[in-house]
Amino acid sequence: MLKKLSKYMYMIKLGYGYISVFKKTFFHPFINQDLSYKQLSADRQSYANTVIDFLNLKINTVGNIPETNKILYVINHRSLLDIIVMEHVFSLDKKNGAWIAKKDLFDSFYGKFFEYSACISVDLQNKRGLLKFFKQIKNCFIKANDFNLYIFPEGERFSGHGIQKFQNGASRIAIINKLEVVPVYINDKLEEVFKNSPYKETKTIEIHFGEKIDAKNLEEEYKFFMEKVNND
Repeated sequence: MLKKLSKYMYMIKLGYGYISVFKKTFFHPFINQDLSYKQLSADRQSYANTVIDFLNLKINTVGNIPETNKILYVINHRSLLDIIVMEHVFSLDKKNGAWIAKKDLFDSFYGKFFEYSACISVDLQNKRGLLKFFKQIKNCFIKANDFNLYIFPEGERFSGHGIQKFQNGASRIAIINKLEVVPVYINDKLEEVFKNSPYKETKTIEIHFGEKIDAKNLEEEYKFFMEKVNND
């Protein structure tokens, strides 16, 4: 119990400290959007790398992360550790971009962390909000260079077998903005990994990157990729 409590307290304290770091860039009066996203990406990755070290995790990647940008990375979602692990992986290739997150997260006690770190809020129940959301994404690709988007197409965490049905947002985002789509599969139950952390001996996690897939058949092609990973 004490181990679990101390872990949460450490991450919350660290996260609140980074809110002030994000805030300096988010409200900077003279920084353009391109530099802002690059800096905020670097700061998110710094936070993630600190947590990864604290939990004593090692991440092995299988497959190639594209050298190009303007990519939508679609990722399965099981744990609050998913974003942290992925930010660590993207830090190794110096990728920059933004996460698409549900509006509920921005309304939580940790909401400013998501807002000031340049996550993009989406409210699937609000038609006017959806229009604003798609305009915001389009604007990001106009003003930010070497930019990428990261999304959990299931829309929420899923602890069952396989994946849940994808929401149609990911496919629409890719098609409208002419983005290439790269599937990412976290081949570990990170909810269990997180529960048992921090580790005395380093715990290794596998992250699989697939070949680019067709946005129009996103869910079907993602499942094919996931099943191939599980059967290899």
